Amino acid sequence: MRIFKTLIIVIIFVQLLGFQVLSQKIEKPVPPENRILFIFDASQSMHGNWESDKKINIARKYLTQLIDSLENVDNVKMALRVFGHQSDVPPQDCNDTKLEVPFKDNNAPEIRQKLRYLTPRGTTPIANSLILAEGDFPPCSNCRNIIILITDGVEACDGDPCQASMSLQKKGIVLKPFIIGIGIDPNFEKTFECVGQFYNTPNEKKFSEVLEVVISKALNSTTAQVNLLDIYGKPTETDVNITFFDSFSGKVRYNFVHSMNYKGNPDTLFVDPLVTYNLVVQTLPAVKKSDVKLNEGNHNIIGIDAPQGSLNIICSGSNLYKDLKILVRESGKSEIVNIQNCGLSERYIVGNYDLEILSLPRIIVENVKIDQSSTTKVDIPKPGIANFSIPSTGFASLYQETSDTLKWIYNFEQQSTRPSLILQPGDYRVIYRPKNIKESIYTIKKQFSIKSGSSHTIILL
Repeated sequence: MRIFKTLIIVIIFVQLLGFQVLSQKIEKPVPPENRILFIFDASQSMHGNWESDKKINIARKYLTQLIDSLENVDNVKMALRVFGHQSDVPPQDCNDTKLEVPFKDNNAPEIRQKLRYLTPRGTTPIANSLILAEGDFPPCSNCRNIIILITDGVEACDGDPCQASMSLQKKGIVLKPFIIGIGIDPNFEKTFECVGQFYNTPNEKKFSEVLEVVISKALNSTTAQVNLLDIYGKPTETDVNITFFDSFSGKVRYNFVHSMNYKGNPDTLFVDPLVTYNLVVQTLPAVKKSDVKLNEGNHNIIGIDAPQGSLNIICSGSNLYKDLKILVRESGKSEIVNIQNCGLSERYIVGNYDLEILSLPRIIVENVKIDQSSTTKVDIPKPGIANFSIPSTGFASLYQETSDTLKWIYNFEQQSTRPSLILQPGDYRVIYRPKNIKESIYTIKKQFSIKSGSSHTIILL
């Protein structure tokens, strides 16, 4: 009885230890750090009056309030770049842009202080500010880089804000920027559409509201579920990797192994709503959905057809084919979908496939049909073994023999005199000439047959 109790305690201890090791290996992903770069317009036009005060005073008032609200938010860092505040106009200084407060911990007081004493003086180099913003974000492997540009005007230099923004996005440095316009002429709104998400604020109240909306969009993740649909349009497919690519930069944003939750529904994913995605489901072959856009603040359902069945290639009772490879292609296409191992089952998108079995001789099986949620089996005949005895080095090749033709299948190594080949059942002919004999009349020809599971010796004399 004491031994039994001791055994139970040992089993429980081992199970708990295993759980502890597993929990140490599988850690919950660390959420990315949100880095917000405010690019603030302090050009001469910000001296202009706008409702209750000058534009510069209203903009810094509400931006300061926003800085206050973000100061103690976890996982958020801020920085401030200002343009148009160092040189008077005229002359026009298109290099008048500066990172006044870089990203660092506890820098909110420094940003507030810098905003408090800004005096509008110069021009509006928006493109140059965006170009230089690339260097404002220190290297980081797990960060979301966000630009919020606040301005009352359009590009005043020779730069191209659209190109500058696209370059930042294509390099994967920043997400699509936010631009908040302060009473910008509606005729100029379209000039900002290619730069980022543009919000024009016709009055002071709207400016305050838009700041809050932009921060909400910038910081809040959105939920989504990917419904992998079978041929009946039901979300029953699962257990396959799904990859979210940034459609603009082409970079991988997320990889998830699709799963069903405990209620039998596709699992909920938390994804960035600021990105347009190309979704790739890594089935065989892969299926894709382009330009997937998410609605912020909503639960998004993404449906994609991914009906699957299984293919099992059976090597009948032989260990000789344990390493045999099978090339799988969609019927009528040359691209290889998969290289499958003999004896294993793989899932494929439903449809017809051509198989090239890399046996000797190769076997071609065309139009193998894969059906929804079923397993298609293909049997490969059990091979035999051909043992060759070659008297000396030379030139030897092997052919499959039929009633009306010879089909080449293999060339022997010139130096090999005792080769063995695993062959499919059938009739064969080997043709050989010794290397040291220079007359073709001394070519040796041998016919033989191979049966499943048998071994045959061929002596070339």
